[in-house]
Amino acid sequence: MSRAQQPSRRTVLAVAVAAAVAGGTVPATAAAQRPATDADDAGQARPIDYHAWTTYREWRLGAAQGVRAVSGARPGVEIGAPAGRSDYTDPHTGTTATWEYAVWTSPVHRLTVPATEVVSSWNAHTPDGTWLQVELRGTYTDGTETPWYVMGRWAAGDQDIKRTSVDGQSDGKSTIWTDTFAIDDASTGLRLASYRLRLTLYRRPGTHLTPTVWRLGAMGSDIPDRFTVPASTPGLAQELAVPRYSQEIHKGQYPQYDNGGEAWCSPTSSQMIVEYWGGRLTPEQLSWVDPSYADPQVDNAARFTYDYQYEGCGNWPFNAAYAATFGGIQGVVTRLASLTDLETLIAAGIPAITSQSFLKTELTGAGYGTSGHLMTVIGFTAEGDVIANDPASPSDDAVRRVYLRREFENIWLRTKRYNASGKVASGTGGVCYLYFPAHPSPRQRKALAAVGVR
Repeated sequence: MSRAQQPSRRTVLAVAVAAAVAGGTVPATAAAQRPATDADDAGQARPIDYHAWTTYREWRLGAAQGVRAVSGARPGVEIGAPAGRSDYTDPHTGTTATWEYAVWTSPVHRLTVPATEVVSSWNAHTPDGTWLQVELRGTYTDGTETPWYVMGRWAAGDQDIKRTSVDGQSDGKSTIWTDTFAIDDASTGLRLASYRLRLTLYRRPGTHLTPTVWRLGAMGSDIPDRFTVPASTPGLAQELAVPRYSQEIHKGQYPQYDNGGEAWCSPTSSQMIVEYWGGRLTPEQLSWVDPSYADPQVDNAARFTYDYQYEGCGNWPFNAAYAATFGGIQGVVTRLASLTDLETLIAAGIPAITSQSFLKTELTGAGYGTSGHLMTVIGFTAEGDVIANDPASPSDDAVRRVYLRREFENIWLRTKRYNASGKVASGTGGVCYLYFPAHPSPRQRKALAAVGVR
């Protein structure tokens, strides 16, 4: 579960939508401001556009300042001859250091559906002494442009910089909420029509080290505004053998990484799927963890997904980037349109991490309510109900749950809900993390393409 008290996209947007409803208008949440219809879900253009740059040809199409495209099994970009040097003062340590840098800027991507929200994600290798920054600049449907927004400053480790989101970014039309670009008032009809991503790679001067980025992309969406979604028809009975980890057995561990327990749903879910795909940590990598703690790999995931500005482990792209630090794994943040999308992935052997908010009474068998929680969908029963590895469980053995299909699909796919106080709050509209092999099988590629990920 996320920290409800944190000023982030998960709480600020909820407050904004509640205030707007009280005032008679509804601004942007995860949703567009139009009613949902069966046609929206059954026949019209998919309201989700995930696009990424991953191939050698695509990297060559970008504007390069000091970067070079590299071919091979995993094509990417890295520092060639640095474009210059710059100073960076880490806001979380106060330390100022000089870094060499190089810049890659993507071509313009025109969204298939103009978006109310955009979330970027990336996969990269950052050796000690290196880090990267991802920025987004877009063009609105009224023809004006956003500023360059920082979507994240990231390193796999935490010795050189403290990975961080950047608060306080807005131009009066849109705002960055932790890791999410959002139109401030979607009821005006304003949308983001297109965007570019800018990648800046940093390294210590005088070295030949370099970050290497293999995947850089973003998900734009315009999800219908809805408290409920149409019921889907079950189409699969299958369960994947995903490891089970409880976040709750870590309660009170490492206060500097948000104190374990309910705050660690995201890294705990990430670690489950990392290990499903064969990602393993060495004893040396885990040597910093108190040896009395069970499942030290969960503590490690919390440390290396932690966002020092958000003061939590729930930054969506930081979790995807963490998963991709394991050899042979890719990670993206996107939205899915239905439980049918999830069934398509499960049938190809790909589990998914879903984000949802709900009251205790809305999800039978959960035993709790939450303003934001991540869990891992690993299959479906013969009746079509959802099999989830829910980390909000008292032990690893209790993690496997079965949730009623109709309840689960509604709490996950809706964009508006009523909280425990009876006020209108936001829902995630189908947000999920997808982790999958660096070289998917033909069946996996087909399933990923079916849900818009290539």
